[in-house]
Amino acid sequence: MSDFTLTSTAFQPGGEIPSRFTCDGDDVSPDIAWSGAPDGVASFALVVDDPDANDFLHWAVLDFAGSDSGSLPAGYSESVDASQQATNDFGRVGWGGPCPPSGSHTYRFRLYALDGPLALAGAPTAHEVHDAFGRASILGVAELTGTYQRVPQATASR
Repeated sequence: MSDFTLTSTAFQPGGEIPSRFTCDGDDVSPDIAWSGAPDGVASFALVVDDPDANDFLHWAVLDFAGSDSGSLPAGYSESVDASQQATNDFGRVGWGGPCPPSGSHTYRFRLYALDGPLALAGAPTAHEVHDAFGRASILGVAELTGTYQRVPQATASR
């Protein structure tokens, strides 16, 4: 089996996330793609958080179909075809882009390969999603990180 990887055409691993995907831009989710998923994957869960802000949840997409490789397009969180999404820590369902109050923050995109669905109802909270991972069989995790720092003009205008 090849390595389980997560990539985006929007930014390089560890690179700056373009403002289009943040609170200073269009605030749409970036595209992501994966390859080399573990054998036996039945579903995925994608979690995007900010470890510099106590793992603040920016987005969680749950129970989408498992496959060796695939992708979610930019703006997926707004799509009528989007899979189930959690309530982020902004209090909204779907994507809430980077919006650090100060300094540069790191954003972790983690794709969990699961042997079955998490099967949570409605728009679960971050706590409910993390609890479900404790009950799930995680076959593998692919991670991509990006950074974002607000520019002074954008911060002053908000």
